[in-house]
Amino acid sequence: MQLAGKTVLVTGGTDGIGLALARRLQGAGSTVIVVGRNAERLMAARAEAFETLAVDLSGEAGCADLLAAVAGRPIDILVNNAGMGAAFDVTAPIDLDAVDRSIFLNLNAPIRLIAGMLDTLRARPEAMIVNVTSGLALAPAAKSPVYCATKAGLRSFTMALRAQLVDTRIHVLEVLPPVVETRMTAENTHSKMPAPECARQIVVAMEKGRDQANVGMTRLLNTVYNISPAIARRVMLRY
Repeated sequence: MQLAGKTVLVTGGTDGIGLALARRLQGAGSTVIVVGRNAERLMAARAEAFETLAVDLSGEAGCADLLAAVAGRPIDILVNNAGMGAAFDVTAPIDLDAVDRSIFLNLNAPIRLIAGMLDTLRARPEAMIVNVTSGLALAPAAKSPVYCATKAGLRSFTMALRAQLVDTRIHVLEVLPPVVETRMTAENTHSKMPAPECARQIVVAMEKGRDQANVGMTRLLNTVYNISPAIARRVMLRY
């Protein structure tokens, strides 16, 4: 896809992978609308000449507000990037409200936004849906069961959606990042990919019209998974 002249909506676009991707897309000539919920980071994004929308997508009302805000806009690309983790440790009290917010933001929100924007995307000469899942969608890590479950669910949804849209002008790309250096991974002690490099690889996949972008070390995990899902699961459960 030619990105110059496209209008792109990026959820979770004021920080981490989303902000790095927004910058990269802007550099490629796209008009980028970033969605976030932190007032300070939204202000910083506006200072970089991004249009911003303050929306919390962890509930039904936020999804409805975002769809209303972009109704009638000629959006060519929807990037479902917003995500959050939720602790689920059976040895400690479990915050089920946080679990529900994580499930909604990571899985329900992308589905709702896609459903609400299909007509807009169908009307464009060429369009794209980019769903950011995770290497953990291939094989889960024991310490993050909720996050892994939502990303695996979004991966399955993305694959089925791509099959439904195969004869349309809407291309569906799944992005599977490794551990990336963001606020969400601040306490993760594993090696992390810089967000700008992750964004660079995503943009390459978008420009080349790929179905799946295995970013960084996810390429190796995907290779192992294709050879032996059992080995991939054993490795990642200890990750």
